[in-house]
Amino acid sequence: MEDFFENELAKKFEEMIENNDEFYFDTEELEDIIIYYLELGDISYADLAVTYGLKIHPQSTEIKIKKLEVLLELEDYHQAKQLIDELKHASEEHTDFLVCCAKYYSNLGNPSKSIAYCEKALALGEEENFLHNFIADEYVNLGDPFNALKNYKKALKFDPNDEYSFENCLHCFYSLKKYEEALSFLNNYLDQFPFSETAWYEYGQYFYNRKNYEEAIKGFDYLLAINSGAVGVYGNKAACYEALKDWEKAIKVYEEMLELEHTKAFTFYKIGLCYKELKQLVPALAHFQKTLSEDPQFYHAMIEQSIVYEELGGMKEALYFAKEAASYNENNVEFLKRLAYLSIQMGEMEESEQCLKKMVQKEPDLFYNWYAYIEVLMILGEFSDALEVLKEAVILHHRAELYYQMSNCWYHLKDSAKGKKFLDHALELDATIVEDMGKKYPYIKEAVKKSTTKKK
Repeated sequence: MEDFFENELAKKFEEMIENNDEFYFDTEELEDIIIYYLELGDISYADLAVTYGLKIHPQSTEIKIKKLEVLLELEDYHQAKQLIDELKHASEEHTDFLVCCAKYYSNLGNPSKSIAYCEKALALGEEENFLHNFIADEYVNLGDPFNALKNYKKALKFDPNDEYSFENCLHCFYSLKKYEEALSFLNNYLDQFPFSETAWYEYGQYFYNRKNYEEAIKGFDYLLAINSGAVGVYGNKAACYEALKDWEKAIKVYEEMLELEHTKAFTFYKIGLCYKELKQLVPALAHFQKTLSEDPQFYHAMIEQSIVYEELGGMKEALYFAKEAASYNENNVEFLKRLAYLSIQMGEMEESEQCLKKMVQKEPDLFYNWYAYIEVLMILGEFSDALEVLKEAVILHHRAELYYQMSNCWYHLKDSAKGKKFLDHALELDATIVEDMGKKYPYIKEAVKKSTTKKK
């Protein structure tokens, strides 16, 4: 009824503004109108109501305090400070004023002063739950979970159903690494409020984080017994079964989840991953396809399809979906690696070369990115380009393999002197791999054979 009354007042106020009229509102009515707009988040109308209120009640301390709230919402801290100074002597017994002062100093990054104003407000015996939560939040900002916990607990005493206080008590216990105390607190709360969905969710999460998945499932089951429509909890329960590697039960839970969801792409994807773990590739593929039917840009499903098709021997399809995935997420190095590998397998060397070029840019510290990139350039016959890349590669990686590649490039470019020079350097760095290098690069095999013959 109160909300309806406030809405009616707001409607009357808006009609007055629209029609350029002037109606009389008493201070309580104007406070209700301003509060309505502040709660709605409509700060411009709250500001209009404050301005009009002070026009007809210029001495009203209550409306001036509301103006202070509006100034804080507008982050006009200069005017806010001026108004605080004006009101401080007349408003020390106003809880709302003291809360505004606390917000002012909190917003300016002074938690200690903010707490001091909250404590003054507490002495007035109003809004204890709100004020203890406020104080606790400021202690969190000070990095003091011990005192934050004390105040969240006090807030909870004033309103035992306050889930904000309850959840933050747990966060403080965790910050203090008091896990046993957290569990005891949680169990005591559940004894008092056995139908609290938040508490059962936290119970499940508590045990999930400690890898006690069976107990976590119990917590999630209790929650679902209270509210079978809590869609996200099915995902938490399924994750427990996945952690236990019980893929069939995970699939069953995800299928229950599908019945409640409007957007199903991610759940189809998760079912596909479970089937993949079971080595049931055909149903895995079917669920990845369902994912893409729901969300055609779900690139993780594309890459999984690529993997499954490869395992099923469908290399053409595997390459297609790898290309699709990489096109939607060009910065994903793992996608690029897969596309490069499949492109080589399918003889699409130009595609592979472009992928490897991006990979050395994104992961220059990985030697094998450079090694593979140079290999592909040599396969394409781009020996001059390969030498340019090798100049960069050897700065980062002083590896024999790169000098064997450099030698091979110079031999192909008909510069035997440089070919021999870099071959000798490669042999100095690591002669144990020369046989393998000779199999890859016939010029090197011949050069080593000639060198050995000369020595004899």
